Amino acid sequence: MTHDHDLVLRPTAAQTEAALNPPTGRNGGDLVVETLTGLGATTVFGLPGQHALGMFDALRRSSLRYIGLRVENNAGFAADAYGRITGEAAPLLLSTGPGALTSLAALQEAAAASAPVLAISSQIPTAGLGGGRHGYLHELPDQQASFRGVVKSVHTARTQSQIPSAIAAAWESALTAPHGPVWVEIPQDVLLAETHLPMVTAMDATPEDVVPRPELTALAADLLSRAARPAIIAGGGVVRADASGKLRQLAEKLNAPVVTTFGGKGAFPWNHPLSLQSWLEDRHTTDFLEDADVLLVVGSGLGELSSNYHTFKPRGRVVQIEADLGKLESNHPALGIHADARLALSALLETVEERTDPTAADRVAAVLANVAERIASQELILEQDVLASVRRALPDDSPSFWDMTILAYWAWSAFDARAANTMHSAQGAGGLGYGFPAALGAAAADPGRPVLAVSGDGGALYSIAELATAKQYDLNVTWLIVDDGGYGILREYMTDTFGQATATELARPDYVALAESFGVPGVRTTPETLEEDLAKALASPGPSVVLLPAVLRMFAATHLG
Repeated sequence: MTHDHDLVLRPTAAQTEAALNPPTGRNGGDLVVETLTGLGATTVFGLPGQHALGMFDALRRSSLRYIGLRVENNAGFAADAYGRITGEAAPLLLSTGPGALTSLAALQEAAAASAPVLAISSQIPTAGLGGGRHGYLHELPDQQASFRGVVKSVHTARTQSQIPSAIAAAWESALTAPHGPVWVEIPQDVLLAETHLPMVTAMDATPEDVVPRPELTALAADLLSRAARPAIIAGGGVVRADASGKLRQLAEKLNAPVVTTFGGKGAFPWNHPLSLQSWLEDRHTTDFLEDADVLLVVGSGLGELSSNYHTFKPRGRVVQIEADLGKLESNHPALGIHADARLALSALLETVEERTDPTAADRVAAVLANVAERIASQELILEQDVLASVRRALPDDSPSFWDMTILAYWAWSAFDARAANTMHSAQGAGGLGYGFPAALGAAAADPGRPVLAVSGDGGALYSIAELATAKQYDLNVTWLIVDDGGYGILREYMTDTFGQATATELARPDYVALAESFGVPGVRTTPETLEEDLAKALASPGPSVVLLPAVLRMFAATHLG
């Protein structure tokens, strides 16, 4: 009897010849880029640094496209978006110490949003590791320790022969559900030294499927089939798993209303009769979900934002499908199913029984009418008009990337994403500066569609240097900057809490003139001309800036009954 593990793949004559006679002039960095190419990577992001020069020198001998940003954190945001848009692991090349540490906030966002980012960092020479000599430039006592609490897994290569296996293992980890950022570390001397190892060819790093246990999906299907008032909360895991089609089929089969979390925007059609849209910061929605006798939660941990700031108290049975074990049943007792969202929804579709419920669409319409009445009572016409103008100007299939700014907080609840995987924000970790560099990564992933970035003036100042990146690579991104003269949402929070705001007001540049100094066209708009100006900018190839001076207000969320 022959077992799979007894099989040995024998090299062809050509492979043997290539292995015995590798090209000259290669270094450890070549093993990095050859491995990435063998795994299927086509584009890398990053920033060079002294210890990482071996990797960057090798890039010119490879077919990989390099997108160099001006700040490592922004390079991480660009890689994050590339990973979200393509579903591939996005390589991020970094240098030791300060360069690596500057990427931490971006990697935290990638972890929170389950974006597959493959960060490869240099390290001080091996002579300084493991208690050797000290005092190297950029040296950290334990560089890996700075990343272990942020990334999904940490991998090291201390010799050249370890490089391909370490990167392949990291690639597989990044793309195994839940997706996430991973970290590979290689010393400077290992990257720089000439190598006589064979060229790295095709690598096998196929991620393992996270398959649901059949007895659990059978029980979940029975609960949902017999429910009187089922409802569904769809999170970012549905988007990451490309499972929005399965979600719609299941919701229609069950006649179950669906609300999407802010990370799950677009996972369910906005105007579908069963769509509760995304009004999670509203007590009407919360009450409706609490009243469900069986609540299916797919791809969400029901964290702070998704649970209306932890005020959500489900009274019925909860079924939770989640690929991240750390989030499974972490906030509410549930029938926990550890699985990729697509595989679990497929299993439910096979066994769930069709439900008829003539009242479901009417109950959904009543909730949305109550939400609309509450928002209308707050007299926030400007904010709603601005958001509607953005929606009309943006092509349906164009992705948008939103920074932590008041217009984005409106968009979380009120923006129709039109399709899955088209609206992205920094609501996972909540750091400033995400929108524009992330949009650059998306434009690199798909140059055929215009991409929208939305920032406030505070967030814009985090990533203003990337106008140079946008121009250098002629990336098709329109950047809408809403300028209210400071950190607008913090101004609101402080004024509401303390009666006045402190440290929220900002001196800022003339953004239009600044954009033009980079060779990027800019236009100053008004709420009345926003739709026309934004549509024109999006229709024009290459980068552009649209500046909207406006003070927007946030709608009042309701957490308590």
